[in-house]
Amino acid sequence: MKKNHQILLFLTLGLFSLTTKIETGSAQSPSLTQTSNNQADILFGQALELYRHGDYNQALLKFEQSLKLYQTQNNKLGQADSLNNIGLVYYHLEESQKALDYYNQALPIYKALGDRSGEARALISLGNIYNRLGESQKALDYYNQSLAIFKAVGDRSGEADSLNNIGLVYNRLGESQKALDYHNQALPIYKAVGDRSGEAGALNNIGNIYNRLGESKKALDYYNQALPIHKAVGDRSGEAGALNNIGNIYNRLGESKKALDYYNQALPIYKAVGDRSGEAFSLYNLALSHYLQKNLEQALSDINSAIAIVEDLRIKIINKDLRTSYFATVQDYYQLKIKLLMELDYKYPKQGYNIQALETSESARARSLLELLQEAKANIKQGADPQILKSEKEIILELDEFEKLRIETLSKNQALPASLTEKIDQLKQQYQEIQTQIRKSSPRYASLTQPQPLKLAQIQQLLDPNSVILEYALANEKSYLFMITKDNFSSYQIDGQEKIEKLIQQYQRAIKMKVSLKQVASPLRDILLAPVLSQIGNKRLIIVADGSLQTIPFSTINNINNEPLLQTNELINLPSASTLAILRDNKSTTKKPSKTLAIFADPIFNPDDPRLTKVNKTNNNKANELTRAAAENSINFVRLTNTKTEAENISKLLPVNQEQLFIDFAANKVNISNSELANYRILHLATHGLFNTQDPSRSGLLLSRYNQQGEPENGQLFLEDIFNLNLSNSELVVLSACQTGIGQQIKGEGIVGISRGFMYAGSPRVVVSLWNVDDLATSILMSKFYQGLLQQGLTAAQSLRNAQLEMLKDPNYQAPYYWSPFILIGDWN
Repeated sequence: MKKNHQILLFLTLGLFSLTTKIETGSAQSPSLTQTSNNQADILFGQALELYRHGDYNQALLKFEQSLKLYQTQNNKLGQADSLNNIGLVYYHLEESQKALDYYNQALPIYKALGDRSGEARALISLGNIYNRLGESQKALDYYNQSLAIFKAVGDRSGEADSLNNIGLVYNRLGESQKALDYHNQALPIYKAVGDRSGEAGALNNIGNIYNRLGESKKALDYYNQALPIHKAVGDRSGEAGALNNIGNIYNRLGESKKALDYYNQALPIYKAVGDRSGEAFSLYNLALSHYLQKNLEQALSDINSAIAIVEDLRIKIINKDLRTSYFATVQDYYQLKIKLLMELDYKYPKQGYNIQALETSESARARSLLELLQEAKANIKQGADPQILKSEKEIILELDEFEKLRIETLSKNQALPASLTEKIDQLKQQYQEIQTQIRKSSPRYASLTQPQPLKLAQIQQLLDPNSVILEYALANEKSYLFMITKDNFSSYQIDGQEKIEKLIQQYQRAIKMKVSLKQVASPLRDILLAPVLSQIGNKRLIIVADGSLQTIPFSTINNINNEPLLQTNELINLPSASTLAILRDNKSTTKKPSKTLAIFADPIFNPDDPRLTKVNKTNNNKANELTRAAAENSINFVRLTNTKTEAENISKLLPVNQEQLFIDFAANKVNISNSELANYRILHLATHGLFNTQDPSRSGLLLSRYNQQGEPENGQLFLEDIFNLNLSNSELVVLSACQTGIGQQIKGEGIVGISRGFMYAGSPRVVVSLWNVDDLATSILMSKFYQGLLQQGLTAAQSLRNAQLEMLKDPNYQAPYYWSPFILIGDWN
């Protein structure tokens, strides 16, 4: 079986350090030769030729015809090769979700046949998809698996492909030397086996690294070696990529006119071969070059065309996590557009360019959350394929059993077997695939229209006269602040992201030292609030933060009187202004819950817990020094004694039939998953928080891990579990745990953590924490919070502010460390 390499284009973006990455993969031939009289083989051979010449639509048609015939003949290898190549065509046609589906069909067939080379090529294909969509670690895993197989079977071309692609990932991760090592291993192999396309791809990628390192002359030398090879072998996408890269070098050298020439050569090639990502990337580069030449109107036209393409490509990705990671890879497009619009606003004031900049900012943030909230209202599982829903339940039950086994193993101080960890990871992957299948099979999902970010006038309709939205858009050189009131709108240029982030780091260190924040809060005020301080007075402030601004409470930043904003303003946080509209819309049809409050507190974490062992143990009286945070892989979690007192004090504020306490063994996953929780207006969870900044799905809360018989239970309420809760009538979720407002920061999406899970489950507002909270101080704060909420009839936002003001007056808890970690995300009404 002859292996035919196909060069695949991959793009990575950076505002002034732009590179085009070249991935290597292969169009595969079935075991029967192309000279066979078998009609399936003939069709397959024709498809290969069409594919090599860039006629992807015709190639797709022929591959699909060959697949049907191979299925009729029960030729499994022919089926696998056809499936993998259909995936490859969809990859080129920017149908990443479809490509992924076909690759996932091909891989198990290769494995079942024992075709190691085929398996390795399918793994590379999967790696290419995940790399394109910004899932670097997943891509690296697949490439490393393929490399091991290619080495084992002695497939030198495949080995070079794997090495080259591993280099791509390390370059994306900023590990330039590692990347260079891998590309330098791949290049001589390509030369030795006579793979000219692979050679050109490796040369291009080496040029990318030197470009990243600022060695423009070396980079240009490698690009100029790659370009004629791409042309000679007829690799049009590779040719366009090399042209783009050469243009990037000239842009870096300040020769924007020369850069424009190369970009204008690349653009029609991308259009001709149907490479829409490449087309968008060229348009972005053109916009950047026109911007550098101060041709702002043309730059805006180009970036608008680029964004139109990436918006279309984003929608085609059904898997919500992959859609999010893809959107993160194109955030530079939106940043450049905002920058252009703000410069046009400066040049042509009162023409509405700053309004367009705000609306672009809204388009660039929390889009996946908007779509998730829309799905929640539609109840997309209703009408979905029953068999798929059954598979979902089976996977959840299986995951639960393996989590129990993990807990039991760790409780015995035994090392986790690699097979157990691998099995849990496999089940997680299957669960994500099932979620994608549910969306595909759901008639309700199919009928959904994409929720559109709001325009300025629509945002203003959400506000009352006492509310002000402050929306931030951070970028490298300049950042922007948009102030929106019911009747007015204004915009301001502020300092760049690097300066702001340095101040935030100083701020966070000061928080942990439990000191006054005046010295570090004042510089933040001067950047973040100075342009609007005289206008906001004592109005409610709705903060739409960006980047690391999402990790600090604005309540601690100084106001115009050099006091914390808490003294004069009620503060709310939103992922985007558009989120507010859909949160309100989702609650407009819900029923009024019959009960008030469900509380989960003081779970059983450890096998030596006195409630479990019946052994009386003396507390060491250090409970007030303990926090409610936990590392996911730890097994010995400290009991949070004060949470029981907290729960009992809160419950006393209500009649018996209006509250339900789930304490000790009852604070478990089974009870929180009960649909009866929909009958409660408020859900309060006082326990350890689990957070994972690399994998948001592993963030969550910890509940009881043992039952009354001492048997281990899965007490880890992960993000996917939270999505499946029924809180359809809930009005508020309070997460009285550590760092529940923290998660993975994803460009364009913001912090992806457990708060959005509770919003999806049905709550329009969530109280979360930004750091490791003190156990005793939190217990006191929560008691004060619920007094305002349940006895004084205040809103959640008002109650939180009043409780924090009372803590601020207490000499023991004046430091912001104690009172300011909790923020409210969502609707303040």
